[in-house]
Amino acid sequence: MHPVTSLGGHAVIPAQRIEELRAARVAFVVATVVRAAKPTSVRPGDSALVFADGTIEGFVGGVCAQESVRLQSARALETGEATLLRLLPGLAIGGRDPLDSGVIVSHNPCLSGGALEIFLDPQTVAPRIAVVGDTPIARALAAVARGAGYDVGEQLADGDAALVVASHGEGEEPALTAALDAGVPYIALVASPRRGAAVLAALDEPLRGRVHTPAGLDIGARTPGDIAISILAQLIAGRTTTAAAVTSAVDPVCGMEVLASDETVRLEAGGERVYFCCEGCRDSYARTRGSSLA
Repeated sequence: MHPVTSLGGHAVIPAQRIEELRAARVAFVVATVVRAAKPTSVRPGDSALVFADGTIEGFVGGVCAQESVRLQSARALETGEATLLRLLPGLAIGGRDPLDSGVIVSHNPCLSGGALEIFLDPQTVAPRIAVVGDTPIARALAAVARGAGYDVGEQLADGDAALVVASHGEGEEPALTAALDAGVPYIALVASPRRGAAVLAALDEPLRGRVHTPAGLDIGARTPGDIAISILAQLIAGRTTTAAAVTSAVDPVCGMEVLASDETVRLEAGGERVYFCCEGCRDSYARTRGSSLA
């Protein structure tokens, strides 16, 4: 890991760190302070990397500002859209700026300094599809998927979004078994109904229902290109209906919305996990409730 460096007094993320993350296919947000009204501990140009789990490398404000950055960065990674986060002190209802859909206004009751504006630039990772086989359908699927922005490989890899076997009987069962064991979200076998049923019969019974065969949506596809489109459409339909949404929570002390993650200040109270914007709110809650700190 490359630590944050200082350039002209600013917290700056080394370019090499960003390239390493891209090479490792890690999604992150580059958060950059573009405006800071005094009094505040940050300056325009300060930056940080924010990861999906809420981890922050760098500096874009104190603990209360960080919680807003964590939450909105997670949402930016979910949508893939860049956002300007405007942090204002005081209690009020936040939301999108009605005059600019690209601006999120967050009224932070714990913000002790002046207003901040932080640009959140999500660096998402293209979903990867493993296409097993060297057949016309396999080649067509690889071409269509790449055209749609997917990363395509010939072997299963960690974190793959899908595995499609289109090998005309070669190595089908081992490839499907490996994908099932790895928990790949979408698994498909290109085969006739009869042969597909025979291949499924060789798999463990509890896992058979996770394999799509015949592969693809029933749109009357006949050519390799049309079949490839039907498979990609089925994959997209599954990804959009099962995608995990960002989970947030409300600090019971100050009312601030925060990201519900292991990086957020929290404690266990009454068998539930409670999240806070900062340790001050957590300690105040623990004193009033007599809860032990997590």
